[in-house]
Amino acid sequence: MKAVYIREVRSYFTGLTGAVFAAFLLLFAGIFTMIYNLNAGYANFEYAMGNMPFVFLVIVPILTMRTFAAEKRAHTDNLLYSLPVSMTKVVMGKYFALLTVFVLPVLVICFYPLVLSFFGEVYLPAAYGSIVAFLFLGAALLAAGMFISSLTESQAVAAGVCFAVLLVNFFLADLAEDLAAFSLFERYYDFMDGVFDLGTIVFYATVAGVFCFLTVQSMEKRRWA
Repeated sequence: MKAVYIREVRSYFTGLTGAVFAAFLLLFAGIFTMIYNLNAGYANFEYAMGNMPFVFLVIVPILTMRTFAAEKRAHTDNLLYSLPVSMTKVVMGKYFALLTVFVLPVLVICFYPLVLSFFGEVYLPAAYGSIVAFLFLGAALLAAGMFISSLTESQAVAAGVCFAVLLVNFFLADLAEDLAAFSLFERYYDFMDGVFDLGTIVFYATVAGVFCFLTVQSMEKRRWA
């Protein structure tokens, strides 16, 4: 698993993917911080974080589309099957690499509330609660994107399907109020009211675990096909 992880992380940062991802995330975090905390004068950093989920519609498909689709396209997935490790470790190695690329810019965002606290009173528990929720939401969506990538050989198809799935989930509460509980994005907004919902964190972790499991099953099915 370690070898797969190192290989994946290196591939993200030797190319432009990792840098562009981080720059895109930090750009919008900075824009919303400026709008809500600096210009409007709100002391609640969670207001800025409340507008961040839409970036997942763009960055998750782009970041995850190559995870397995590129391997299948180049037929290098056969090398994965020949590794002396289980497919579970291969999948988790790739997933932890995705999380690493995601977590690094989020760690930078963690400094924003501290910097703002020098200029006014910021309620740090709510600020960091929203960041934790953002982190777990991203972890769940990345797992979903990775699973979708495991279903196709085309990176474009993987990105397109992932975008469509996330878009439907993003507007799920608007499409049908009864389905709001199944919307990962809708659950996130509770944290903007300063409420740390542990149940939602568990829900995100469960979704991430389920999609990682489904990815393993998808790759195992291809192995024996």
